[in-house]
Formats: sequence, structure tokens, C-alpha cells
Amino acid sequence: MTVGIVGLGLIGGSLAKAYKRDSSVTVLGWNRTASVTEFALLSGDIDGELTADRLAGCDLVLIALYPQAAIEYLAEHADDFSKTGVVMDCAGVKREICAFGFDLAEKHGFTFVGGHPMAGTQFSGYKYAKATLYDRAPMVIVPPVYDDAAFLERVKSLLKPAGFGRFSVTTAESHDEMIAFTSQMCHVVSNAYIKSPTAQSHKGFSAGSYKDLTRVAWLNPDMWSDLILDNRDNMLTELDQFIASLQKYRDAIADDDRAALRALLEEGKRRKEEIDG
Repeated sequence: MTVGIVGLGLIGGSLAKAYKRDSSVTVLGWNRTASVTEFALLSGDIDGELTADRLAGCDLVLIALYPQAAIEYLAEHADDFSKTGVVMDCAGVKREICAFGFDLAEKHGFTFVGGHPMAGTQFSGYKYAKATLYDRAPMVIVPPVYDDAAFLERVKSLLKPAGFGRFSVTTAESHDEMIAFTSQMCHVVSNAYIKSPTAQSHKGFSAGSYKDLTRVAWLNPDMWSDLILDNRDNMLTELDQFIASLQKYRDAIADDDRAALRALLEEGKRRKEEIDG
């Protein structure tokens, strides 16, 4: 199998390293900054550069770029992709890119699938990429059709060397609605929380709770700005709900209303138990 990786940052670089663990896979890579591609070659993380003329020989092309850059790459290389292979993007939002990719693929005779590897760190860039990033991690697949079991099995087989532990199949709309809550909100809340003036003096007073809540405040501002604004309708819904919920806690505290505060805390505890067991 030949796999092409477009973009060798944390996500793409980790995919390249993961696939290189399988000696039967040839890994080709491309990065906008040529020095990164050269370093990946010298490090043995890729077998060669992914040039336009090599796209047709790839059984799987994984596009690990920001959403708009991924759309531009698809448009530029629509006639270069293999007619029998699979092209998958790895962006954190799906509606715009899937609508574009499905339409483009139909017109140019290749197969496009939306994808979202559900793994990462607070760091970005190739130097933080690691072969084990996706081991046992979830992978979300957004296919052009949902009743082709054989096609979905083929996609899962192509992704198997990366080490994913489970696969979810959904629509682009459902993906973006869910990801606003499970990922994007977490980054916004963490990023806003750390702005308290009290944070400057937290050392010696903080432990696991602080670390858990603030880990993803350390983010890539350019990437997360793109992802959040591309999903702004779902994010505004989640933010409005969160702000309204926080207001209830504030009111109970301001009113010195122990019963109301306890009820809110009990409700949150019960919801966590119901949702996550």
C-alpha cells in the first residue's frame, strides 16, 4: 500500500510515523515548508516526497491541513488523484470541506471521504509528532454514502496501520455539532479561564484540577481560530448555553443561596454519572 500525507505537522507527521511502522506501506509526504519534508526524509519517517505526479499511485491520500488550505489542495489536484484510491481530509470541522470534496470528487472521478482523527496534544508542529499518537484513539469517518458496508470496511482497512481503536461514522452536520461541545468549547473555556489575574500566583496552590482544566489553553491560535469560526453557529449555541448555566451558579453564590448552589452542583454531578458512567 502507498499512502500520501499532505501536511507534516502534528497530525500529518504522526500519521506518517504511524504508517512507517508497517514495512508493507510506502509513505510519501509533502509539507508547505520544504525543510520539514527534507527533515522527514532524513529521519526515515517518509520514503519520498509526495509530488503531484505521485498522487495517482497512492491508495490513500490523507490531507492534514487547515480547512481552507485542504480545500485549495483538493481543487488544485482534483485531476491528479487515483481513480481507484481514497482521498481523506483530517480537518477538525467537516461541513464545508465535505460539501466541497464530495462535489469535486463526483465531477473528477475520485473518491473523497471526510475524516477526523480524535487525538492530539497542546503542542503543534512536526517536532511533536509521534508514531503512537493514534494508538487506540477514535477516528470519525464522514463518507459520501452511509449504506455501503463494503466501502466502509475498505476505508477502515486503509486506516488500520495508524492504530485507531474505534471508528464512528456520521454526517458532516452531526460531526460539527458534536465537536463544538467535545473539543472546541473545551479549548475556549480553558483559554478564557487561564486569563484570571489569580493565575499569576497559582504555583503551590494548584494540582490535578488546575492541570486538567488548563492543558488545552496552550493551543495553536491560528488553527483554532479557523476551526471555531468555521463552526460558529454550533459554537454560539454551546457558548450561550454555557453562559446561561454559569449565570445560575453566579446568582446562587451572589445570593448566598446554599440550597440553590447545592442543587446545581448535584445536578452537574448526576449528569456526569449518567453520561460517562
